[in-house]
Amino acid sequence: MCSNLPPGNMPGMTAETDMKPNDSAIYHMCRRDEWSAAEQAGAYGGSSQDIADGFIHFSGADQVVQSAAKHRAGQSGIVLLRVDPRKLGDALKWEESRGGQLFPHLYGPLPVSAVMAVYDLPLDATGRHQFPAELNLQEAS
Repeated sequence: MCSNLPPGNMPGMTAETDMKPNDSAIYHMCRRDEWSAAEQAGAYGGSSQDIADGFIHFSGADQVVQSAAKHRAGQSGIVLLRVDPRKLGDALKWEESRGGQLFPHLYGPLPVSAVMAVYDLPLDATGRHQFPAELNLQEAS
């Protein structure tokens, strides 16, 4: 369900952007082999779960650590894609999901050109992914 909240009630949203995100990055996690194939093809079509759901799942900066713990715990070989949402156009929708939070969903392939950076997500001793310190990503409280 798309959000119809008035502008100002959601971080990064303004009336001018018609409920689209500002230039804050959004994040997606996938297997390294999936991303390597996307680089060759020029676009990423999503994981098997994304394909089953009909859209590519993304998280905001305040959501991605919790998303990794919930959906990718203990999985090695995972990369984090830092994506410029301005390059995704109208195919990007912010929709209500886990706990009523709004999450970015992409209804179409992710162009490789929209990806600003790719980071390996190594596991610590407890099976949690270690995020790059320079991104300053933390689990929302």
